[in-house]
This record gives sequence, C-alpha cells and structure tokens, in this order.
Amino acid sequence: MTSLLRFVGTGLFACALSLSGCSDSGPGDGTMDPPEPIAELTDYVDVVPTEPCMDANSLEPRANCTDPSSFDLSGCDLAAVGALEPSGIYQATFRYSATSNFSGGFRLDTKPSFLGNAPVLNEVGPQGFFITGETYISDTSVRWYALAGCRVPEPGRVTGCFVRCTDDVPDRSGTFDARRMNLAHEEDTGAQPMRLVSETAVPVGYPVDVYVTKGHAYVVSVPRFPEEGGLSVFNVSDPAHPVFVTRVSLPKDTYWNGVWAKGDALYVASGNSGLAVFDITNPADPQYLRSLPGGAINVHTVFVDGDRLYAMSPYPNAETLLFDVASPLEPRLLSRITVPHEEDTTSYPHDAFAYGDRLYVNHTSTGYVVLDVKRPDVTPVLGTYAFSGQFSHANAVGTINGRTIAFEGGERVGAHLRVLDVTDPANIRLIGEVRKRPQTSIHNMVLKGTKLYVAWYHEGVRVFDVADPAHPKEVAAFDSFQEAHPRSTDSLYQGAIGIRVPGDGHVYVVDMSRGLLVLKDP
Repeated sequence: MTSLLRFVGTGLFACALSLSGCSDSGPGDGTMDPPEPIAELTDYVDVVPTEPCMDANSLEPRANCTDPSSFDLSGCDLAAVGALEPSGIYQATFRYSATSNFSGGFRLDTKPSFLGNAPVLNEVGPQGFFITGETYISDTSVRWYALAGCRVPEPGRVTGCFVRCTDDVPDRSGTFDARRMNLAHEEDTGAQPMRLVSETAVPVGYPVDVYVTKGHAYVVSVPRFPEEGGLSVFNVSDPAHPVFVTRVSLPKDTYWNGVWAKGDALYVASGNSGLAVFDITNPADPQYLRSLPGGAINVHTVFVDGDRLYAMSPYPNAETLLFDVASPLEPRLLSRITVPHEEDTTSYPHDAFAYGDRLYVNHTSTGYVVLDVKRPDVTPVLGTYAFSGQFSHANAVGTINGRTIAFEGGERVGAHLRVLDVTDPANIRLIGEVRKRPQTSIHNMVLKGTKLYVAWYHEGVRVFDVADPAHPKEVAAFDSFQEAHPRSTDSLYQGAIGIRVPGDGHVYVVDMSRGLLVLKDP
C-alpha cells in the first residue's frame, strides 16, 4: 500500500515478498533471442466518451450540484439506468479531458458512501441515478461532485456525466465510467478457481502484509480509525485451522506495512520508527529488541536477500537502507542508497527486489530503477524504465529462457502487470503485459520458477504461467473481494493486498477486509 495512504486516509487505504516477490532462479546470461518489444501505453488509456449529456466545454458546465434535473439527459437510456440495482461497490474513472482525469469510488447499499464519506445526495432507483459527494479542499472550502447516470453499457457498469462545484459554484464538468467491483461479469480467462482452505479475521486495523515461517503467519496492519495497526500472530501449523496467538504493538508506533523473517529474527517495516526487530526464537511470542537506524523514520517495505536486508524508506530522505543481517538479530547498517530524481517530485523508494548483484527499485514517480549493489558503498544506476503518470510499486525478477525478466506493477487506477526484459538494464524493454479493469489497481507479486502469483486488490488473486514471459497465461484465480463485507469500503485499495507462497502447498493472502486467507496452491 502506498505510503501516502497514512496521510490521505482510508477513503482512498524462505522465498516470499515484503510487498515484493521472489525467484528460484539465478541471473540470466542473455543467450536466448530477446522477445520483440511492445509499445508502452501507460496505465491510463484515454477513451473518448460519447455520452449525450456531456458539455461541449468542460470549463463551462451547464448542470449544478444540487438539482438532478439540471443535467440534460434527453439522449440517455433512462430505462436501463432506472433499472440499475441500488447496491454494490463501484470504482469509477472521471474524465475532464484526454489529459485530465481522476478516480473515485461509491457504495450503493444500506451504508452508502461516495469518495469515502456519506453522500450528500443519493437517488438511485426508478427515478434515475444521481449521487453527490463532498470533499474539503481547505479548512473553509468545500468541493462537491454530482453524478448523473446516462447509460448501462453492460451489467455492472454505468456511465454518465458529472459536474464539480467549489463552494456551491459549478466550475468543471466531465464524464464518468463506473464498474461494480464484484467479478460476476468478468469474461472467462480460462483460469481454474483456487480452493479456499481457511479464512481468519485479523483483529485490528487494515491488514496489509504477511510472512510465514516456523509454522506461524505474521500479519502486519496499518491503522483503521479508531483501530490501531500492529502485528497479529497466527499458528498455521494446520493451515485449515489457523489459531490467533497474540497481537503486538508499540506505544505510538502502529503503522506497520511490511514484514520479513530470517532465522530467529522478524523484521517489521514501521512508518514511525524504521526497521523494528523482533526475536521469534519462540515463534508464538515475538520479543521486541530494537528499532533501526534510530529516531523518527518511515520504513515502508523490507526485502531480505541472503545476508542483506533492504529497507525502503519514503521519509525523511527517500532512501533505501542496506543492512548486514549475517547475525539476524543484530542488523548492522552498511549504507544509505539514494536514487537521483527531479527536485520538484515526491518520488521515493516504495519497494525493491534484490537479484544477483542488482537491486531493482520501484521508485514511484521516477520509475523502475536498476542499481548495481556489488559494493554497498557504491551503487550506480544501471538503467530506468519510466513513463508518464507512473507510480512504480512492486516487482519480482527471475531468469526465464536464459534472459533476466522482471514483472512490475504500479499502484494507481489502471495499474497493471508489465513484463520487462532487463537483461541489459541500460536498454529495458517492455515485452508483455496483462490488464484488468481500468478502474482497478494491481498490488503485489511472487515469482516461483515460471509461476507468478499476484495480489490484485479488487481483482483478487491471479496466478500466471510465465514460461513464455511475453504471453503470461492466467491459470488460476480466487475472487477475494466481498462488496457486502462490513469492513469493505469504496476505496481503490480494497481486496487482495499481500501474498506469500512459502512452499508448503498453500498460498497465504491478506485481504484488507476479510483478513488472512489460506488457499490451496494450484
């Protein structure tokens, strides 16, 4: 989950991953012919709308935010709109123009919401589809967004027009395309359904990551007001019947977003105190030892590779901390790695994957960056893959058909799976991709041999055969998102978020509403 969630709130919020992936293979030698590159279309692909209710000029809106009749719906299919079921959670893309858009969600049921708050207006039924939500852009200024449904192109989808009003004055208009987030209407991908072995609620916060070792699953959570975050420990010696063991937190330190283990050490990425180190000699009773490197520092994710631990820190210095963990309970700071980026951006390392002598860093808006880390004190940039609007978030790297292949994904509306040939980091090439609904976002992934496991938020868990990396084939799937779950919200960040494949025949998944899910490995 993006580190920015802790500031903007929940209306938006061994071989495994700490919000990363793993591979069983060694670095490639580039002996096979490289696959042909494909064009980069970015995450958001603009579709020119044809809604009859749209304004000729988005800067001159005709409708207002208080009167549904102010929308001109004369050319709309109002019968279809009026028959829309007034329930479910939707994610929508809102378009002002080809270069200006945003996303948001709304919920239509007994607990309606829009943009994370109770709607100002909610009229969905035979009379039509009208929703108005509000946000505060300052202590004294309020902005409303009013939606009017116009068409139902397919089941579970509604399109129409909207107007934006700032302090009651209409100042912008556009079109929207919203899809219901259950998967009842997805086209058949040929994937086999994965079997749910067990489901266990996580007692606090939003669960976001999991690590499995010593017969126990360690689940970390970020706060969900008024609940704090922290660490929840489950005995999974019988994966069909996980047993909650204990919960761990520290005073004023509960924004815990990533977790990893090595030997008797458990490492937690804390948004408050950096790298929190626990002794799990007794796996049911983690004992806090220390936080590194000391002081107030935000560590968002962790990744362990052999005797090295990489801790990605968005704040205060946008750096990756490299520790020596040859003595797992006594990490020793070796260096602080920074990636050059534009001074006027807020780019930071969100996650990383170590493979061979290289570190593959998801550096948010700077892009996907490859570093040489043979020497901890000298880490030159070898190459970068970047595109407009990027928010690089997670990746996994392995050797397939003699070439070094990276699987990368962002975290934003439309973010999806990219397959990159990184054999020559100075010439990174896009060779394949998998897109899901344009209103959703991918999250994390694990690579085991030629099988890629993906936690894809609302799209659930997806498993791909990547033996032919340019053409990933979906072979298994599990729909984890439940729109009727009492802890589900209208946020983009809902559903399957964390994933581990420890090799015991099971896939361990963290769903932000449902908690810890154990699936049979297909």
